[in-house]
Amino acid sequence: MKYPIMALLAAILLMVGRYTYTVAVEPPKTPPADTKAPKDSKDLKSEPAKTTKSKKPSSKSKKMVNDPIFNKLSLEEKRVILGKGTERAGIGKYTDLKAEGTYICKQCNAPLYNSTSKFDSHCGWPSFDDEIKDAVKREIDADGMRIEIMCNNCEGHLGHVFHGEGYTEKNTRHCVNSISMVFIAKGKELPKVIKRDAEDEQEESNDEAKAEKADSKPAEEAPKKSDAPSKPAG
Repeated sequence: MKYPIMALLAAILLMVGRYTYTVAVEPPKTPPADTKAPKDSKDLKSEPAKTTKSKKPSSKSKKMVNDPIFNKLSLEEKRVILGKGTERAGIGKYTDLKAEGTYICKQCNAPLYNSTSKFDSHCGWPSFDDEIKDAVKREIDADGMRIEIMCNNCEGHLGHVFHGEGYTEKNTRHCVNSISMVFIAKGKELPKVIKRDAEDEQEESNDEAKAEKADSKPAEEAPKKSDAPSKPAG
C-alpha cells in the first residue's frame, strides 16, 4: 500500500504544478482587438455639426442695378455698362459705321465721341483717337494692366484705351463697346443729359420749398386778455 499512495500523491502534486504553471505563465486569452471601426461608428460617436461657410459673392454674381434716374438698360446692356463686361468682337452695330454725328452714352445721354475721331482699326470694336473734352474718365483696370474708360457723368463702362499702336497721328485708340453708346446723326438734336446730381438738386429744392412754406405760416397769436373788470372775491 505504500507505493500506490506515494504514486497517488505524486500524481496529485504533478497536476497541481501544471495548473500553477499555466495560471502563472500563460496570459489570459482575450479576443483580438478589432482595428476596423464598426459600420455604425458614426452613430456611436457624436460628431460636431458641420458649418457651411458662406461664400462671398463674386463681382460677376452681384446684382447689377440700373439707377432709376438714368435710361433703362436691357440685361445685356447691364452686363457691359454696369458689370464692366465686353461685347463680342465684330457684332457691334457701330463698328463699321461711317456716318457723321455724335456718339452719346447709352445710360445718361452724355456726348462722348464725335464721328470725326472715329477710324478703322479692324479690331472688332468701334475705335476713336480722341474723346469730347471731359467726357471720358480713366481708371486702371481690375487686371492691373489695361486702362478702363468710363462715362465721366454716370461712370458707365465704355471699354479700354490704348496708346502707342500707331493707328493715327494721335497714337491713341479708344476701344469702345457699341452697346455702351447711341449714335445721333448730324443735324439731329441731342437728348438732354441725365446728371446724377439732378436727384440731389431736386431733394434740395424740395427741402427749401418746405422751409419757405413753414416760414410763411403766421405765428400763433397769444390769447387776448379780457377787458371786463374782475369781480372782487368774497
